Amino acid sequence: VQLQASGGGLVQAGGSLKLSCAASGIEFNLNRMGWYRQAPGKQRELVATMTSGGSTNYADSVTGRFTISRDNAKNTVYLEMHSLKPEDTAVYYCNGGGLVSRAGNYWGQGTQVTVSS
Repeated sequence: VQLQASGGGLVQAGGSLKLSCAASGIEFNLNRMGWYRQAPGKQRELVATMTSGGSTNYADSVTGRFTISRDNAKNTVYLEMHSLKPEDTAVYYCNGGGLVSRAGNYWGQGTQVTVSS
């Protein structure tokens, strides 16, 4: 299984970024896909997940600012991030195969998002 994340970068507070994660070797259409993040000195935390049927869940801290979506034909999951804040600075990881309550076993390599104030 490979999850290849891309789209991170440096952005000013209030700006936007869109992350992409291309999956291979996984039954993409059958799996919940999601995004997690880890800031320096903190534990990895849920950002958002989405089932193949389109059900989503979000961390309270990103609700209304971030949107997860997926293209099952392209085996790709996206995370659109708007109104970014410095506290959104973290390494963002793509995840596959999880549940609402826990992450799955498949992880991408992470992409750095840095939000400057």
